[in-house]
Order: sequence, then C-alpha cells, then structure tokens
Amino acid sequence: MSKTRILYAEDDETLAFLTKDNLENSSFEVFHCANGKQCIEIFTANAFDICILDIMMPEIDGFEVAAHIRSMNSDIPIIFLSAKILKEDRIKGYKCGGDDYLIKPFSIEELILKIEIFIQRSQKKRSLMSKLLAVGTFTLDIQNYVLKTSTMSINLTQREAELLNYFVVNKNIVLKREQILKHLWGDDDYFMGRSLDVFISRLRKILLTEKDITIENLHGIGFRFNVK
Repeated sequence: MSKTRILYAEDDETLAFLTKDNLENSSFEVFHCANGKQCIEIFTANAFDICILDIMMPEIDGFEVAAHIRSMNSDIPIIFLSAKILKEDRIKGYKCGGDDYLIKPFSIEELILKIEIFIQRSQKKRSLMSKLLAVGTFTLDIQNYVLKTSTMSINLTQREAELLNYFVVNKNIVLKREQILKHLWGDDDYFMGRSLDVFISRLRKILLTEKDITIENLHGIGFRFNVK
C-alpha cells in the first residue's frame, strides 16, 4: 500500500524538522518547502494526498498558496498551522480553501489524527463519486456535479453535490447540523453553518418539482432528507 504523500510548507527550520520527522515516523511521505513560491511549484509538479500550510511565509503567504492550490484541485484537504489566533484569520483560512486550522503550538498527535481522518474521508468520497445515485426522477452524477433527468441537467457546485450525495446516502435519517458540517467539511463553525443554509435553500429550489422528496428542517437539531 502506497504511503500518504504530504506537502508541508513551513519556514521555521526547527519546527519543520521536528514535524517532518514525527510525520515520517508515522509512515507518511513528507515533502517540505520553506516558502510559498516553492510550495506552489512543488504542488504543480507532483501529486499529493494532503497539504499542511503555515500562513506567515516568505515569498507568498499560506492564504495565497491555499487559494492557488484550490484553483487547481478542489478536493485535496488543506490544513493550516499558524500562530495567528484571531477568529478573522480562521475565517479567512476557510474562505481561501482551507479545511482545518490548528493553532501553534499544536499537538503532533492531534495533527496526525486529523490527517488520518481527512485521508479516510477522501478515500470514502472517491468511492462514492464513482457511482450514479437516483434522486426521485433525477440521477446525481457526483463526479461531474450534475443532476440529470431524461430531458434536462442542472449543474451543481461541488459543495451542493457533496451535500445532496450525503443526504441521499442517509435518506429518511435525522442528521444533526454539526454532524453534516464535520462530515463534509471538517468544521462546524459559524461561517460554515451559514454556508450550509445557503446550499440547502438552493437544493430545495432545485428539487421543488419532486413531490416525494423534502428536506425537513428540524429546529435546534438539524435536517432530514425525506423520500417517500
């Protein structure tokens, strides 16, 4: 079985050495770079399973690096490691494509656990994406983010497709709000929660003609994707 390949960007030599050493001792393959420009160049030329990025780096900061990576690959997990503790910095990290945000000094055990969770999630997602799922009279093509009928097709965003896929797989089951957020995007903070409401509102409009399908809002709990 091939090792998980990690792109790790950190300009602090001591921290980078210790983190890389611990990750390699946990059987990960780690490619380290000391600045944002080098990070983008290495990512462009190689295939990775996950990216771990410092924010305050020379040449190009971690926020810009994440946005660039996300423009090339919409699925690869990105974890920020940063001494920046303000809520605004975390929100900015999520907005530019980050999936998680750890404050320095961080626990290497927690970092390893998060890496393993993201890799398992990515593997499960790839497995689900190989399938076409029936949604009433529609067919969901999760790989291409398209909802189709015999006469029409509707383009979805990646987030909408992932959410609809999760609802279909868990139809008629009560799903807690934080459960949905953590399963799909790894966090349940305010920013992601507001985004979830937007995605659900759009899915309701798309599925309006499906009389046997409803997305039920369970106040204070979450949602249920009802299929008769």
